[in-house]
Amino acid sequence: MPGAYEQAGVKVEAGYELIERIKSHTARTARPGAGQIGGFGGLFDLSSLGYQQPVLVSGTDGVGTKLMVAKAAGKHDTIGIDCVAMCVNDIIAQGAEPLFFLDYIACGRNDPVLLEQVVKGVADGCVQAGAALVGGETAEMPDMYQPDEYDLAGFTVGVVEKERIIDGSAIRPGDVLVGLPSSGAHSNGFSLIRKALFEQGGLNPGDRPKELGGPTLAEELLTPTRIYVSALKPLFEQGLLHGVAHITGGGFVEKVPRILPAGTAAEFRVDSWTVPPIFDMIERYGQVDHMEMYNIFNMGIGMVLVVDPDKLDALQTALNQEHEDFYLIGQVVEDRGERVVLTRGD
Repeated sequence: MPGAYEQAGVKVEAGYELIERIKSHTARTARPGAGQIGGFGGLFDLSSLGYQQPVLVSGTDGVGTKLMVAKAAGKHDTIGIDCVAMCVNDIIAQGAEPLFFLDYIACGRNDPVLLEQVVKGVADGCVQAGAALVGGETAEMPDMYQPDEYDLAGFTVGVVEKERIIDGSAIRPGDVLVGLPSSGAHSNGFSLIRKALFEQGGLNPGDRPKELGGPTLAEELLTPTRIYVSALKPLFEQGLLHGVAHITGGGFVEKVPRILPAGTAAEFRVDSWTVPPIFDMIERYGQVDHMEMYNIFNMGIGMVLVVDPDKLDALQTALNQEHEDFYLIGQVVEDRGERVVLTRGD
């Protein structure tokens, strides 16, 4: 019968409208090698980039229940940046240059105006990362999602010269640990964040806690995840890094050992950088053990860089030239039974 799909809950015309709305956003992400969007598959001409022994590096991730904060606040234009960041920050940790990105949106009802805002954020993130948005998928599934619900995930591919892959194998005791600041909670631990602040703390997204010094709680929590491509690219070009760890879910305790060779450990001085106040609020309202916070959140450090002490001056100069803040947060030591050691300077 005519209109059968719409009677089943799927409005095809809304999908067509969304495609028209997002064309200008995808166009902003064009880069050398990327094909035109609109085919059944996204094209990328790797031969145009001049790599001698290219190794592709891929990553995929989502935004998690940070989406629920976006929904509560009615703000959807930055959550796409988070999706891009969570993917590209993983692949640049191995020295890769992000090439392209694809997104996947599942929703209960295709609202072209709202979803355009989501894709705008994805495009903004791709511009920051230097990656082309070469395709995506919007799936309207009314039997799986409520009409005002959606989920967002992404996938990225990057490339690195084989001899320049950063895998941590060069890390040695005595190497220095350098931290690049996060922009806040990024996109991890939001199930605990929501429970601690909204359920246990009784706070609302529109509240302006004095601890935050001005912004609403929603504004703080929806601050987009930092994309570290521009900060790390000069360091890759100069060969300054022995290892990079992207600090996401699992915090320092789970993420840093991924890059440590056998026989080594990472010793952090947790009082050597400024912890954003949002983490103090989560700890207090959620009654979370202080040291456990470092096993869940980034605690203000989004990337941990491992550098030979002889190259530390060059690293600092390169970061200063990029106007990048950083902290000296620890060192690599011999493994004495704990892969990650958290200490204080007192």
